[in-house]
Amino acid sequence: MKPLKKPVSVRKATNYAIVINALQIALILVMLLAIIIVPEIETSYRLLLTLTIVASLVIVWGAVVDIREALHTRKLLTQLDDMDDTIDAMSQFNNTLRAQRHDFLNHLQVVYSLIEMEEYQEANDYIEQVYGRITSVSRVVKTANPAVNALLMVKTAACEKAGVPVEVSITSKWETLENAMPDWEMCKVLSNLIDNAIDAMERVPQGQRRLLIALGENVRQYTFLVENTGEKIPETIREHIFIPGFTTKGDGHGMGLHIVRRTLHERGGDIQVESDDKHTVFSGYVPKVNLHTEPTA
Repeated sequence: MKPLKKPVSVRKATNYAIVINALQIALILVMLLAIIIVPEIETSYRLLLTLTIVASLVIVWGAVVDIREALHTRKLLTQLDDMDDTIDAMSQFNNTLRAQRHDFLNHLQVVYSLIEMEEYQEANDYIEQVYGRITSVSRVVKTANPAVNALLMVKTAACEKAGVPVEVSITSKWETLENAMPDWEMCKVLSNLIDNAIDAMERVPQGQRRLLIALGENVRQYTFLVENTGEKIPETIREHIFIPGFTTKGDGHGMGLHIVRRTLHERGGDIQVESDDKHTVFSGYVPKVNLHTEPTA
């Protein structure tokens, strides 16, 4: 996981705050002294007018600097939150792999004992049960990016807990994803899409639920796709779902898909949606060449 490209400079921010506030205080004190000490001098009005203009400019400058630093800090805090989520997923992933490694010898001993006792059917059933648990994790360990692998493992587990059969199709290792966008940003994109897909299937009968997560690439782009069998998204609102705050659920905030599109746009990518009575597909891409520009507030 790569570090933030523009770390917060506490010393720089502190120096800005001290200098700006000191200038403002000094100018206000000079104005007060001018009013108290030299009220009879003819030039005092011009002096006060000049000091007022200078003080106003300093205050405006200070406000602009404060707002700029606040926006930059807010963006970095958002990135840190995304990184925390990714680290949590990687921690869960690591614990799962460690648990599997720890249990592997025990599984072998159980299978060996069953075979030795000629309990072949029991051994076969046991192997199938263990194999299912192992493949549920190993099937997502296919990219060269640990953060993406961890995210897929956590979301796959969430799908299975929600009773949603999930298929993960990975045709690319995404070996140089960091050249296109930070891994925590891609995890944020995939996480929002998968969560929305799970929510979209709440009213779908158990036997009709299905989720497909596909990762790939071509010569120019990294591609991804999240497909679910949820209800059709009407054409009249299909483009509105990317608008900040738009939601079809009363308890939602309507920010997930907006964040996805905004994040991709910042990296030169995009996302589109197709929906009919059978399935809904969100497909997107990000260029392999980093086209990142700092977003406007």
